[in-house]
Amino acid sequence: MTRSSLATLDPVEPFDPIVDRLSRLHPKVIDLTLDRLLRLLDRLGNPQESLPPVIHVAGTNGKGSTVAFLRGMLEAMGLRCHALTSPHLIHFRERIRVAGELIEEPVLVALLEECERANGEAPITFFEMAMAAATLAFARTPADFLLLEVGLGGRYDATNVIRQPVASVITPVGMDHREFLGDTIAKIAGEKAGIIKQGRPVIVGPQTGEAMAVIEAEAAAHNAPMAVAGRDWTADRLANGGFRYNSRQADWTLPPPSLPGMHQVWNAGTAIAVLETLEVPGFRRDIAAAGVVQAEWPARLQRLPAGGVLAAMAAPAGPVWVDGAHNAPAVEALTAEIRTWPVKPVLVTGMLRNKDYPAMLGILAPHVCQMLAVPVPRSSAGLAPEELAAAAETAGMTAASFASLPEALKAAAGRAPGAPVLIAGSLYLAGEALRLDAGA
Repeated sequence: MTRSSLATLDPVEPFDPIVDRLSRLHPKVIDLTLDRLLRLLDRLGNPQESLPPVIHVAGTNGKGSTVAFLRGMLEAMGLRCHALTSPHLIHFRERIRVAGELIEEPVLVALLEECERANGEAPITFFEMAMAAATLAFARTPADFLLLEVGLGGRYDATNVIRQPVASVITPVGMDHREFLGDTIAKIAGEKAGIIKQGRPVIVGPQTGEAMAVIEAEAAAHNAPMAVAGRDWTADRLANGGFRYNSRQADWTLPPPSLPGMHQVWNAGTAIAVLETLEVPGFRRDIAAAGVVQAEWPARLQRLPAGGVLAAMAAPAGPVWVDGAHNAPAVEALTAEIRTWPVKPVLVTGMLRNKDYPAMLGILAPHVCQMLAVPVPRSSAGLAPEELAAAAETAGMTAASFASLPEALKAAAGRAPGAPVLIAGSLYLAGEALRLDAGA
């Protein structure tokens, strides 16, 4: 259970003591193997064998949103859900929900200390220690389901220590994390499909033909029945913003999802297909509708409040939006929405050097009126604003660089009065925007 793949990890966030603790105590590397975590879990009494039914979710984009819709629907049925998601936007504890509630920081600290004592001096990574602590929390509190989002890849991701989930879910696969997962869609899909387990159902969101072929082959090798978007179920947006979900079992008209965008319609449809496949007792159209409406997932084309800190900085510009799109497929989904806006937005962005930022800028260029480049906070991999602005101009944008997000927002108003402001390009940047707006 090992595949060596090492890279520098840069999770340091001075305002979050949990991240600071993990960063100091454990190697700053991504090392894709399950052996270290399985050893630690064994020392802890194998809590991964005492979990509620697990729905395991992998994919390049849409994992967190699909988990949010699943949680919304299950909680609308009165069920208790644990959830592990990543990354966080402001504080580490956002990643862990125990029976529907964010884990309390003192509880998390105590769990980490317990894991550290059990691990001793043995090698361990940031993410493996976090998974061990979360697994203890989930095993010790009753719940009806555990919604488990893959962190990186799937086959060798720390979450894949779960041997028998009740369902595996694969959201759209695209090019990202090529340095770890491979340089083709087929290779990346192979890593994502590594969560498929013998005889357990697989629910598959929209895919390219190349990705679908790999997923189908893996499912066939494990005798895993499939429910595939576009074949076994569909989700089609309606003129009123709602959508129609159709399958062999259901033909439902549903309200607009709380998370905007056609890609969110498909993510909501994926969540419905999961619960339909599992034949969860009491799952009905009204439950699906309630979950679609009440799902929450920050920085997914999120409009910040008009009276908030960032809106005040950008005034008299238009509304301020934040989106976590940080790779080319996610930017494609984002632009599918912003191109319907009556006024092109000012793009405020910071991007990481290890992403395909020229492709991202090329996708965005026709749909924004200008670009303001800022540093990516809390990451040494961020492009310098001047370098990013130059790349934007090469892509055909009018661009300028600024030393900080607040400076760019204050400049946005004078450059395009009344135009909406869109903060996107990095989850680090999205988290910084939400942190500033909350006064954290």
